[in-house]
Amino acid sequence: MDLFDHAMQERMRHESPLADRMRPQTLDEIVGQDHIIGEGRLLRRAIQADRLFSSIILYGPPGTGKTTLARVISNLTKAHFESMSAVLAGVGDLRQVIAEAKERRKLYQRRTILFIDEVHRWNKSQQDALLPHVETGLVTLIGATTQNPYFDVIKALVSRSRIFELNTLTEEDIRQILLNALEDPERGYGKMDVVLEPEAMAHLMRMAGGDARNALNALELAVETTPPDKDGVIRIGLDVAQESIQKRAVLYDKNDDAHYDTISAFIKSVRGSDPDAALYWLAKMLYAGEDPRFILRRLIILAGEDIGMADPIGLVVANAAAQAFEYIGLPEGIFPITEATLYLATAPKSNSAFAYHAALHEIEENGAGPIPVHLMDASRDARGLGHGEGYDYPHDHEDHWTPQQYLPERLAETKFYQPSDQGYESQVKDRLRRWREAQVKALEDLKKEAE
Repeated sequence: MDLFDHAMQERMRHESPLADRMRPQTLDEIVGQDHIIGEGRLLRRAIQADRLFSSIILYGPPGTGKTTLARVISNLTKAHFESMSAVLAGVGDLRQVIAEAKERRKLYQRRTILFIDEVHRWNKSQQDALLPHVETGLVTLIGATTQNPYFDVIKALVSRSRIFELNTLTEEDIRQILLNALEDPERGYGKMDVVLEPEAMAHLMRMAGGDARNALNALELAVETTPPDKDGVIRIGLDVAQESIQKRAVLYDKNDDAHYDTISAFIKSVRGSDPDAALYWLAKMLYAGEDPRFILRRLIILAGEDIGMADPIGLVVANAAAQAFEYIGLPEGIFPITEATLYLATAPKSNSAFAYHAALHEIEENGAGPIPVHLMDASRDARGLGHGEGYDYPHDHEDHWTPQQYLPERLAETKFYQPSDQGYESQVKDRLRRWREAQVKALEDLKKEAE
């Protein structure tokens, strides 16, 4: 490295964003994650003793310290540390790293730790290319991912790695990180007279969404754009803080765990008849940019699956909300979505529609039985084959009902549908009970006559 390169690196280090400058250099500087790197914890002991021989995968939301922890390990280990981003690097880059690791091990008996940021971005074949070298111990992998490794990293790599989950930072963690930036004279604003008023601090803590990077970026924007007063003090009040971070960061990606976990929480809240929780999760999804049509589709499914005959209007309401949204769109379209959510959450519940699966199971296990002759189509084969003969037209009778057999002979008296005692279905249950009892009696009478 010549003097020009050194000067450029120094300039870049001083000009880099505050979040990068304030990245912890030691384990003690890391705020939060005590459950994995607190005093006495396995990972901390392994890092301090430079005994990180088995591969690890660091999994957690953005801004919680995955890359930071990897860099701390690079500062403490005597092994050679290689770093690459799965977004930018491919198999060719990996081959070069592996070749150099082999040469380093052969000539100098020096281990190689390979850090791959966003390892979930590599497809299966790319991850497969890494596997044999992790398996033999040529490289010790440190993978970082915001996605659940059990879904987005191949099973073979997961089985050869320890998974460490990093938690979203608490508001108190964010407060400490902001204070560190304000007090650090070399990497932060310790040499400047900056006053972050309590209301402004509270706003940044609350709106950062547990992401240290969000908090530090907002602080940097506030400090760098606020002129000092006549006393040379840069005062960051609530108004400046609000301008610096106007929208709370919400962990949500339409392809990751937060998406599936949130819609699961929403549906379970509606199913569990908790309208307040349902509204909360609905608000989170829409705030984070979820497609309202996806939510409406799930509400239509829920209306049939979890409410069903207890309140058949639930399906009508859900479908009407979907149609209304197509006419209106956002933002006003939130009202039919909200109405459908509240209606379904407060409606009586029944999952009796699962009766379909009982009937399907019967067919899968025993095959479809023959259609009784009196139920067959009489418009074509009545004269030659007697199809439809003996059919008793219900509307010719009182109450528009007559007891006759509609199932195949071997399934006579089989009951797939078991109505609940909820809402409208309680009326259905009582009516169906009377019909079924009359049907059984009529069939018994027919058997007696045949004998």
